Amino acid sequence: MPVTELDVQTPDGVLDAYLHTPDGAAASASPLPVVVFYPDAGGVRDTMHQMAQRLADEGYAVAVVNYYYRQGKVSFDLNSTFADPDARTRIMAALAGADGALVARDTALLLDALAARGDVRADRVGAVGYCRGGNLAFTLAGAVPQRVAVAASIHGGSIATDAPNSPHLNADQIQGALYFAVATDDPHCTLEQQELLTTALDKAGVRYELDRYDAAHGFAVPDHTAPYDPAAAELHWQRITALFARELPR
Repeated sequence: MPVTELDVQTPDGVLDAYLHTPDGAAASASPLPVVVFYPDAGGVRDTMHQMAQRLADEGYAVAVVNYYYRQGKVSFDLNSTFADPDARTRIMAALAGADGALVARDTALLLDALAARGDVRADRVGAVGYCRGGNLAFTLAGAVPQRVAVAASIHGGSIATDAPNSPHLNADQIQGALYFAVATDDPHCTLEQQELLTTALDKAGVRYELDRYDAAHGFAVPDHTAPYDPAAAELHWQRITALFARELPR
């Protein structure tokens, strides 16, 4: 799989990101549009790379972001982490260090670095994320709106809450198109939170689509075995590839 590690200096250290580019003929179509890829709470690992490569093979340069870089190159097994008190403590500390505003700032620095390359197009980008990453993709759309053409949140958690940093509060800043894949069985995105989200987006005049999947939180990620739903996962791939083809021309 064609992947290049990128190290980006931030005020807090060195962010590592992983740029996936297409296999085969699509790789010759340069410069490639950039899609920022935020992993789920498990962090950067083989499954995330495989998913990023699948999207890259549609004709994109997909940058997988290690938003846990302040803790190092860490990842977690979501099948067991929350049942192990020590592992749970570690993942909660890592998540606490990945504040949305900080991740958006770091991602802007990553986009600056990508903009200096001749083989990618990083002026207007896409973003996609899963679980916590879905929150971050939505956050990025409101934090650097002039740079985000399209963002997709897949079973994103806490995307509209009463917290002062909830990303829906920046709805009136968003310029790009949004897509939300919401699991019907998801305590991290309740019906009340969905209503809060859509009310904010409608009021701001944001272009968005929200699909409800008859599945559980985590349905799109193959190595999260309990909630993984192959049919729902495949449907989300159909939806996001069509979305990016429309909103982020190759």
